[in-house]
Formats: sequence, structure tokens, C-alpha cells
Amino acid sequence: QVQFVESGGGLVQPGGSLRLSCAASGIIFSLSGMGWYRQAPGKQRELVASITRGGSTNIADSVTGRFTISRDNAKNTVYLQMNSLKPEDTAVYYCNSYPLYSVYPWGQGTQVTVSS
Repeated sequence: QVQFVESGGGLVQPGGSLRLSCAASGIIFSLSGMGWYRQAPGKQRELVASITRGGSTNIADSVTGRFTISRDNAKNTVYLQMNSLKPEDTAVYYCNSYPLYSVYPWGQGTQVTVSS
């Protein structure tokens, strides 16, 4: 079955960096567009970054210049490098396909907390 397992979150001070990883299974990863999404308390889940199967990327305006998405097809893994983190980046981060398919489940996510 389809599964996404996120890791790499944690508590970081403003200005710090984190690298998130997401291992995908049950899909033909190399043929799949992938995305990183986040959900802050009281807010809807939003798309942060996406990467096509060919490696083209798109980054949300709120994180442009600070976040980078990449993929390793040999490892069925997608990454999110987050630099210059701000308190407003605090959220649970999820990966999933991009575009989303309703049959694909969400993983448990990884909590990112930016606080001094």
C-alpha cells in the first residue's frame, strides 16, 4: 500500500536550519511528482514546495529563497532543506504526491517548531 514516512523535524531557533526527509513506498516514485505540505495550528494544510518527476521545482512565495526541495529516485526519498527558519514556519510537515490523489493517505508528519 501507499505510505509516506516523514522525518527530520524538531525544535530550532529562528534563523536555524533543518532538513526533512520523506520515504515513499507503494508508488512508482520515479514517475511521481512529489510535494511538501504543512499545517500550522488552526490553519488549513498548504503546499510548501513541489518537484516534478523530471526535477523541476516550485516553491511557495512564503518560503522562496529559504526552502529547497529535492529528490533521490534511487532511495524513493524527497527532501526539504529549510534555512533561515522563522517562527511562522512552525507546523507539522507532510509529504505526498503532487498533485494530490485522494486515494493516497497522509503520513504522520514531522513537527517543526521554530522558537527561541
